[in-house]
Amino acid sequence: VGVAVLSFLPAMATAAAVPSRDLDAAKEAYAKGDVEASKLAHAARAPEKHSKVGGHLKSIVYGGLDGIITTFAVVAGAAGGDLAIEVVLILGISSVFADALSMGVGDALSTKAANQYALEERAREMWEMENNPEGEIQEMIEIFEEKGLSKEDATTAIMAMSKNKEFFVDLMMAFELELEVPSEDDNPYFDGLVTFCSFVCFGFVPLLGYVVLYSIDLGDDKVTILFIIACCLTGLMLFVLGALKTMFTIQKWYAGGLEILFFGAMTAAVAYLIGLLVEEITGFSEGNDCRRM
Repeated sequence: VGVAVLSFLPAMATAAAVPSRDLDAAKEAYAKGDVEASKLAHAARAPEKHSKVGGHLKSIVYGGLDGIITTFAVVAGAAGGDLAIEVVLILGISSVFADALSMGVGDALSTKAANQYALEERAREMWEMENNPEGEIQEMIEIFEEKGLSKEDATTAIMAMSKNKEFFVDLMMAFELELEVPSEDDNPYFDGLVTFCSFVCFGFVPLLGYVVLYSIDLGDDKVTILFIIACCLTGLMLFVLGALKTMFTIQKWYAGGLEILFFGAMTAAVAYLIGLLVEEITGFSEGNDCRRM
């Protein structure tokens, strides 16, 4: 019964002993739906290795995605508004660093707050377990019954797991409060730094053409050419970011790339149309020094 119950514990996997299996082969077998290959992967008894990069995937993906889309939205809006290259650079670069700082600090503070809340709740659950173990055990039995176990099986499983107080409290966190206990090496400020760096790195992509080719004479269509280059670079990096995301998910690489490319393109199109609309309504481009040069 205890083995069956453990299948309910994805949030507690990091607290358990490291299993032995060929993780890469197991993932490949799952992707192909190959049951026999999956059995062989689990019988291989190879030490399972988990990528720490995957733990920061959220910060990398969302930081990078926001960086690209936010900066390109500025570029697209400026292009729609018929603004000069200098204006694009000023707005774009200032936007990259200001938004990156905001994203990084927000990620760090929100993660820190969530971790503190989880640790406070764990301390309370530990206190309750030490002072009223019978009540906590009964609560967990009822929860496991709701999950589909019989009263007898739930009681057997919970009584066995309650012998390990630390493990049982983490179990209560997962099932009763639906909270994940942060690991000892979890650093919210590092998560914020990852978000900041990802935002800046990817956010500069739409501006590369403007920066590199700024002093080069490309004729009367220079602004249009630079905007087309920005579109191509942004589209490419959106696809790459989406594809990289699938390294830690079960989604196909091309599906992930096309998904982010599609939503990024929609966002940029909205920004361009708004810039164009504002220009038409205000007549901003007529005789304005901020127009393209």
